[in-house]
Amino acid sequence: MYLQAKHFDEEGNLQRSLTPDLPAKNIGEKHLLIPGDVLFAAKGTKNFASVFGPQHPPSVASTSFFVLRLNNDQVLPEFLAWFLNHPTTQQILKGQAIGSSIVSISKTVLEELDISVPSRNIQEKILHISRLRNIEKNLKQEIEALREKQIQQQILNAIK
Repeated sequence: MYLQAKHFDEEGNLQRSLTPDLPAKNIGEKHLLIPGDVLFAAKGTKNFASVFGPQHPPSVASTSFFVLRLNNDQVLPEFLAWFLNHPTTQQILKGQAIGSSIVSISKTVLEELDISVPSRNIQEKILHISRLRNIEKNLKQEIEALREKQIQQQILNAIK
């Protein structure tokens, strides 16, 4: 699978069902992504980080991505992705983007980014809070959609 930005949703999650766009012939093992690789979309208006998981099919990343492979277990890949997606980090990165028609974050900018790395325990707690917050936001959206549907039905009932 040749992963491109279009294969990710608005939150930077890889779509569940993927249809290969390009044939996967003659791809060297060194180019294949491994679970835990962090993909950072460096080109375009939507910069995001996503963790490649074991559930994904064998894949390579397009040139729109930097592949960040952690070489120790002090930083959780999910924490790195969370940090890169954080609004403050995004603001810093976008402030240093280059290009006029297609903006991009350079490898140097990413390499020079100062990342505070708390203990693994704190990283896990941050990720847990972040997941709970996302669940809360999704539930609020669902409640709002159901409320709107209810109100519209009540209005229709009142007209009849």
